[in-house]
Amino acid sequence: MLDFSGITIGFAMTGSFCTFQDAFGQARILKQLGAKLIPIMSDNAFNTDTRFGEAKKNAQELSDICESEIINTISKAEPLGPMKMLDVLLVCPCTGNTMAKLANSITDTSVAHKWNRRL
Repeated sequence: MLDFSGITIGFAMTGSFCTFQDAFGQARILKQLGAKLIPIMSDNAFNTDTRFGEAKKNAQELSDICESEIINTISKAEPLGPMKMLDVLLVCPCTGNTMAKLANSITDTSVAHKWNRRL
């Protein structure tokens, strides 16, 4: 079995709401493998209620899994890169919009932030 002890993963979620339950399952697996998870949610993922779940409950579930407060603003995300707080950033789920922002260094959410190039 894999051992992720000592590995810090930024577990970032964007607005593909229909896959949130699957993403939570993957976060649980990483946690069971020993990874330290830092929860990050885009503004839309953090604040939008959908037919797939209420924003507050989704945020609480991720926070509970990661045992940490969610980073949901650019100002909260800003220290991650310069302080080298992550070994890897996992965006799960990652929308096409977020993927394009990451590829082009567009900083307008806590997930698509300039620190992604410094990891």
